[in-house]
Amino acid sequence: MTESAMDVVTSEIVDPHVLLITINRPEKRNAFDGATARAFEKVIDAYESDDDLRVAIITGAGPTFSAGQDLAAAAVGDFGGTERRGGFGVMGVRPHKPLIAAVEGHALAGGLELCLACDLVVASSATQMGIPEAARALVAVGGGLFRLPKRIPYHIAMELALTGESRSAEYFAQWGLVNKVVEPGEVVGAARELARKIAASGPLAVSASVEIVRRAYDWAETDAWSRQMEYADPVMASEDTQEGIRAFIEKREPVWKGR
Repeated sequence: MTESAMDVVTSEIVDPHVLLITINRPEKRNAFDGATARAFEKVIDAYESDDDLRVAIITGAGPTFSAGQDLAAAAVGDFGGTERRGGFGVMGVRPHKPLIAAVEGHALAGGLELCLACDLVVASSATQMGIPEAARALVAVGGGLFRLPKRIPYHIAMELALTGESRSAEYFAQWGLVNKVVEPGEVVGAARELARKIAASGPLAVSASVEIVRRAYDWAETDAWSRQMEYADPVMASEDTQEGIRAFIEKREPVWKGR
C-alpha cells in the first residue's frame, strides 16, 4: 500500500482510557498532506466515539513533532485539511474530550497550530516553537493568529506573528502556553503521567469542563453563568456525580460509568 493509504497516522491505547496518536511521516518531518489529514480525522473520530477513551495524546514520529503543511504537496494543490474537521483533520472541529500535545522536537507553523488545537502541551527542553509564515510571505491560517493571543499576551503573540521567529519551549512555558518542559526523550512519558491523572477524573465532568474552558474566552461574564450550565447540568444529574459523592464519603476510589 502507498503512504497515503497506510500508517501515516497511528494510534494505540497506552494506559487505561488513554490513546496515543502518532503522526508517522518522519521523512517529511511529520508535515500534513490531504491523506494525512484524512487519516488524522479518522483517528479523532474513533477517539471521540469510544466511550472507554477519555484522553488522547498527540505526538510525532522521529525528531520533529510537526513541520505543519507539506509544502511540496501544497504546490500541487494537496492541502492538509478535511471538509468536516478542517486543518489537519482536527483544528476546526475538535473532539469533546481533552487532547495533549507531546512535543518531542520542533513544532513550527502548522505544528504550533496543532498544539493550539490541543488543551495541554508537554514539550522537550530542546523544542523550538513558532509561526514563521509571515517571514515567508504566508499567513498562518490554521488558527495560530486567533488562538495564540488567547493563550499568551497580545504583544508577545504579535511579535511572534510578525517576525516569524521561533522560541524555546521554556519561553512558551513562562507565558503559560506549555504546561510542562521535560528532558528530550521524556515527553511522551510525562504526557502519559498527565493523561492518567485526567483519566482518573469523572469522564463526563472532564468533557463538560473542556467545553466550558474552551468557550470561556468568547463569553461575557454576565452570560457565562447560564451558558456554563448547558454543559454542567447533565453532569450534575448523572450517575457518575452520585458515585463521586459516595466514593468521597466512603473514602474509596470512584468507579466511573460515564453516565
